Amino acid sequence: METPKLRGIEAFPMAQGGQRFIALRDPAGYTESILLLPQALVDVVALFDGEHSIGQIQADLSRRYEGENVTRADIDKIVSMLDEHGFLESPSFAKRRAKVDGAFLGATTRPASHAGGAYPGKADELRASMDAFFTHQEGPGVIAWPPKPSAPAVEAIIAPHIDFHRGGPAYAWAYRDLAERCAADLFVIVGTCHVGMRHPFALTRKDYDTPLGPARADRDFVEALAARAAQDCFGSELAHRNEHSIEFQAVFLQYLYAGRRDITVVPVLASFAHEALARRRRPTADARVARFLAALGETIATSGRRVALIAGADLAHMGPRFGDPRPIAKAERARIEAEDRKMLETVERGDAEAFFDSVAADGDRRRICGL
Repeated sequence: METPKLRGIEAFPMAQGGQRFIALRDPAGYTESILLLPQALVDVVALFDGEHSIGQIQADLSRRYEGENVTRADIDKIVSMLDEHGFLESPSFAKRRAKVDGAFLGATTRPASHAGGAYPGKADELRASMDAFFTHQEGPGVIAWPPKPSAPAVEAIIAPHIDFHRGGPAYAWAYRDLAERCAADLFVIVGTCHVGMRHPFALTRKDYDTPLGPARADRDFVEALAARAAQDCFGSELAHRNEHSIEFQAVFLQYLYAGRRDITVVPVLASFAHEALARRRRPTADARVARFLAALGETIATSGRRVALIAGADLAHMGPRFGDPRPIAKAERARIEAEDRKMLETVERGDAEAFFDSVAADGDRRRICGL
C-alpha cells in the first residue's frame, strides 16, 4: 500500500498505565478493535491521508525529527497493523465491508449491535440495570402501572442517546412519562446518525432486536411513509447497522412494553444538520427534508393508529473526549447547562426554526448532537 489512507474513524485521548495515548475506534462498527497509539506515532498516522506515499512520509518525518532514523520498514509495520484491524481504506477493508454489509442487508432483523457492551446482553441483567435507573437518587422513581387515563397525554418525548451508564436516570425521566401517560401502540423513533449518510433520512423495514425481544418494525407504515416522501428513503439503510441512537430507544420500549402492550416501531435515522449549518440555511430549505417531514405528518394522520414520537437526541458535547483541549471547569459546565436550557425553551414553544437558529448562532460551538 503505497499511499495509505486512514478511514473516517474516531480518535480521542486516553490514559492507561500512567501513559497518554490516542485511541482509534471505528464508529461504523466494521471493526470492534480499539487501537491505542502512543503519542510518538500520532504524527506518523496523521500523514495517512491517501496523498502522501510511504517514501514521502518517511522523508517528512526525517525532516521533522532530525537525527531520528525513521525507516520505511517502521512505517510499513504501522500500515500493516492498521490495515489488519480495518482502519485503512484498502482492498482488504473493501472485502470486510462487503461481507458485513451483505449480511446486514440480507437479514430481516437488525441485530442488537451494542448489547453486551453499552448495556448488558442478558435479559435479566439488563432489566435489573434499567430498574436501577428509575430508583437511582437522580431518577424519577418506579413506574406506576398502568397508565393514568386522567393525566395529560404524552405524544412525544426527547430522550438521550448517550451510553446508559452515563445517562440512565435521564432516560428514566422521559420513559416514565411515556409509560404513565401514553397509550400509543406505534412509536416513530427519530435518531441522530453519527457516521453521516448520503441522504437526509434513512428508513429500515427491519425489526430492531434487543435482549428483551425484538421491537417490531411497522412495515406498512414504513412503506407508506417512503412512498409519500418521494425520495430514496432506503439508500442509506446501512447506517442503521451500528448506530446506537435508535437501538437504545428500542431497548427502553421493550423494557416498558414487552408482555404488556403490543407495539411496533418506525426507525428513522436523520443526518442533515451539519450540511445545513455549513450552508448557513435552515434544514427545511432542503426540499427533501421538507417533503419527508410533511410525509411523516400525513402518514401519521392517515394511519388510524395511536402514534407517539421519540427523538433520540443529546445536547452539548464538550471536553477532551469531544475535541476540546482540556477538561471543562465547573463554572464552564454551569454556563453550558444554562445555554442548553435556554435552547430548550425553543423546543418547549414548538419553534423548530428558532431551535436551529439558536444552535447556528455560534456555529454549533457546543456540538449539539440532536439537531
